Amino acid sequence: MDLRDSVAKTQDGVEIHAISFASPRGGRATGLLFVPQKHVPGVRLPGLVMQHGMPGKAEYVSWVSGNIAHHGAIVVALDAPFARRAGDPVTFTPQDSAEQVQLIVDLQRAFDLLIGRPDVDVGRLAFVGRSYGAAMGGLLAAVEHRPRTYVLTVGDGGLVTHYSAAGHRAALDSLSSERRERWLAAMRPIEPIRYIGCATGASFFFQAARRDELVTMTDAVALQRAVPKPAKVRWYDLDHNLGWPAIMDELDWLHRTSGTAPAGARADMWCATKERCPE
Repeated sequence: MDLRDSVAKTQDGVEIHAISFASPRGGRATGLLFVPQKHVPGVRLPGLVMQHGMPGKAEYVSWVSGNIAHHGAIVVALDAPFARRAGDPVTFTPQDSAEQVQLIVDLQRAFDLLIGRPDVDVGRLAFVGRSYGAAMGGLLAAVEHRPRTYVLTVGDGGLVTHYSAAGHRAALDSLSSERRERWLAAMRPIEPIRYIGCATGASFFFQAARRDELVTMTDAVALQRAVPKPAKVRWYDLDHNLGWPAIMDELDWLHRTSGTAPAGARADMWCATKERCPE
């Protein structure tokens, strides 16, 4: 996979590496790797792949990735293809479809990366996605069956679902009818909510916000109900960002499903930069 890896910094017991590897769909996938500094030699750790929201990049979820690593997992956070180019994340052209497919392939390669490490337990893999990353996790779950659990936080059914929802139609409505239909024709066949029901084996933990300004309750519930078996669902009386209550619940879930260390007190949490940590 032509992995390139360099330690960017070490903070509070977590090494943060800048990584890249050859994407099967062209170019290089980029991201961050979080590795706990202290663990027993020869003991394999859980491995986790993290996907950020839109707009965003791997750095924007460092506070989540670092906390999970601080609790004993090796974490890969990837930059989505749109984060590796200039311009708006959504182009409303068929390029969006190609980039979504590329992201799913790159996420699978991220799991390959983890499995290839001698310090990762291949039986304790997990995925965490936030917002757009949660929606993409729904698509990934249909084709990537190695993770033991999927944590999908404030996600909806995908980009078609999002831009078709009440209050979010302005972007689509501003397009010419020809361009709009061309985009929908490219995106509908890979809409995550169409595929999450094909997931097998993994457990699901959904986190959703009652005061979410970006994801409607209807769309959140539709994604939750599309999984093939009952999932753990937790609602928060918060906005789209959720914050520390959700992080603590994520850590607790990963402790129970993947064997990371139990969540500690808020004061013990790892934080990459204070500006990036929610209250």
